[in-house]
Amino acid sequence: MSKIQVMSENLANKIAAGEVVERISSVVKELVENAIDAKSKTIIVDLVESGTKSITVIDDGIGMDEVDAKKAFIRHATSKLLKEDDLFFINTLGFRGEALPSIASVSKVDMRTSLKNGVGTHLHIEGGNLVIEEKSDAREGTRIEVADLFFNTPARLKYLKSDATELSNVTTFIEKLALSHPDISFTLTNNGKRIVFTSGSDELLKTIHEIYGYSVSSNMIEIKAMNDDYDVFGYICKPSILKSNRNHMTTIVNGRCVKNIEVNKAINDGYFTFKPDIKYPVVVLKIETDPTLIDVNIHPTKQDIKFSKIETLNKLITETIGEALRKALLVPKVEIKVPETMYNEIAIPMVHEEEEPFNQSEQVHLDFREIRDYETAKKQVKEESNPEIEENEQIKKLELYPVGVVMGTYIIAQNEESMFMIDQHAAQERINYERVLHAFATDRICKTSLLLPITIELTSSEFMRIKENMAILEELGFLVEEFGVNTYLVKEHPTWLREGLETESTKKIFEIIIEGKYLFDKLKFQDHIAATMACKMSVKGNEAISLTQAEKILDDLVLCDNPYNCPHGRPTIISFTRYELEKMFKRVMN
Repeated sequence: MSKIQVMSENLANKIAAGEVVERISSVVKELVENAIDAKSKTIIVDLVESGTKSITVIDDGIGMDEVDAKKAFIRHATSKLLKEDDLFFINTLGFRGEALPSIASVSKVDMRTSLKNGVGTHLHIEGGNLVIEEKSDAREGTRIEVADLFFNTPARLKYLKSDATELSNVTTFIEKLALSHPDISFTLTNNGKRIVFTSGSDELLKTIHEIYGYSVSSNMIEIKAMNDDYDVFGYICKPSILKSNRNHMTTIVNGRCVKNIEVNKAINDGYFTFKPDIKYPVVVLKIETDPTLIDVNIHPTKQDIKFSKIETLNKLITETIGEALRKALLVPKVEIKVPETMYNEIAIPMVHEEEEPFNQSEQVHLDFREIRDYETAKKQVKEESNPEIEENEQIKKLELYPVGVVMGTYIIAQNEESMFMIDQHAAQERINYERVLHAFATDRICKTSLLLPITIELTSSEFMRIKENMAILEELGFLVEEFGVNTYLVKEHPTWLREGLETESTKKIFEIIIEGKYLFDKLKFQDHIAATMACKMSVKGNEAISLTQAEKILDDLVLCDNPYNCPHGRPTIISFTRYELEKMFKRVMN
């Protein structure tokens, strides 16, 4: 008797569910993506107990007739692919035909759907078995409820996370979908309380505002660029708005929200020296390309993607972000919070408010503060994204006149509009960093000879490492000779080393070469050297300086390509406008 048997359809669906349906957010993802593919303009996701009891998705899409409604629950039945070649021209979010049958096999599914002028269809499926099939009301679109997820697979059920974690995952997913489809209005509720609402205005910046609020949307910079293969468009945050993880880096490829390590790295590289390595930006990046240059068919969840010509895309992203940051005015402002009680008389429900139950029939509006804040943010982004703003105009905005130094660390300065605080170490670090980088870039490194050569003793392995990379030391401006066993003599060094710290700085450069972290990338290696030396060459915090020295630091700082951050990403300067100061001292009351 043959040992190999063809498994039942229901068993195959349960196995597929193990890949497609991992948690509550997986179910929401599949249902909402189907709603988007159905050309919906309004999508409501209603959860009960974070989705562990039920998940309901309501859309106003094109709906289905009775035949298609039943076929939708057959494995590998899809309207997205008609022939093999279509696999290379995918322009929908779903296409595998696995999601609905997989979900239905491990839950209780109730679906009501109708075409525009057709009779509605009602289907109820439990554990993959059709229980109810009947006609229903003719409301255009689809309403699908998934209840008691994993009721027949208890081993899967116990691996669901806490309600709070499941709700957080769903919320993150809906927010990213809203960012990828700003023309669609999304609503997410849990136990009747609204968690997310976007208006479907088709304005990306407004959607960012509705999700992140004014503090983020007012600090976004618009970017736009293209090459022969890719178009990129979106918004990046100023370095004053950073997060502790990568979850706020949203990448959208041909309308599909994806996670790609290489693209995330390219985004991060664009912020090189504008932020600390342990912080990450808020970015919404849309990438448009020919479908033949990408492959979305590499995992059942379709969240990862492969790119052809990824190097050209990464270069485009990194250079576009870097250029936008260099052009923008990045001085952080100190925001004065207005007590919410001032708005009590006019307050109405806002985007993230959860206190009142959400009525699906009510018309949701933004209050005047949200509208005002959004318009302000939009205006600021347009001004800062204007390519006609020249670099010297940005410098004019940073005219700084020192008036003193406080706490031995912070220079106080002013101009006609604002008061500024400058971190003396971070500012001089930026100045020295750019000076060293400029020397590298122009190949005009001046050297000075030493009356007493610097002796550096190493281990055998370290000695060989330096010997292998002697050309790098020569490029940096050092004249080095072997001297006995595992020892080098440094007879000349570049003039950009700080006086009095020549030996310490030289040894540090040797250490960097021995470490070898950036040797494969000349630009990053030189940058690492420049940042390290700049730190050592700069005045420290709590180191007393005169007003004349402070003035020299400010004069040099405003001439930097990026006067806003030290090489490690810390801010060099923050500002208080006259209005903000008067508000703190109650000279103005609004």
